[in-house]
Amino acid sequence: MVEQSDTLQGKFLSYLCEQKTASTIFLMNGVKLQGIITAYDDTSLLLRREAHEQLVYKHAISTIMPHNKVEVATHPIATTHSGS
Repeated sequence: MVEQSDTLQGKFLSYLCEQKTASTIFLMNGVKLQGIITAYDDTSLLLRREAHEQLVYKHAISTIMPHNKVEVATHPIATTHSGS
């Protein structure tokens, strides 16, 4: 697994792996996958459900929704504000 701890995505995925947090992954084509993310790198992640593992390419992912609350940082990594 590649450490990406300096990015929000890296912190988020690292937390999900370490905590073995069940998640729902929505793909760009609308398919819904559920399971536990067991590993990830720059281009893909492994999703385990029951006795099966799936390799999911990140470019196909729309949204990752953990089933439990996730706190990856006490401070936002980057924020953008529009207006005053």
